Amino acid sequence: MEVLVLGPGCKNCVLTYNTISKVVDETGVDVTIRKVEDIVEIMKYNVMSTPAVVVDGEVKIKGHVPSEAEIKKILGV
Repeated sequence: MEVLVLGPGCKNCVLTYNTISKVVDETGVDVTIRKVEDIVEIMKYNVMSTPAVVVDGEVKIKGHVPSEAEIKKILGV
């Protein structure tokens, strides 16, 4: 599973990345996490508000920092 965190590197984007990393470490789910800060690449996902989380090419969260429970739900753990 590939998870992308879309955002320009703002505080909320970093917090989102760190929260996803924590959930992945705690659950042991097989996930590749990548930050995407390039605005052109972010626009390919039609996202206007960040942070956004993309799982296997599908935008799952946008415009807010997800909770650990929300992350577990979208990762299926």
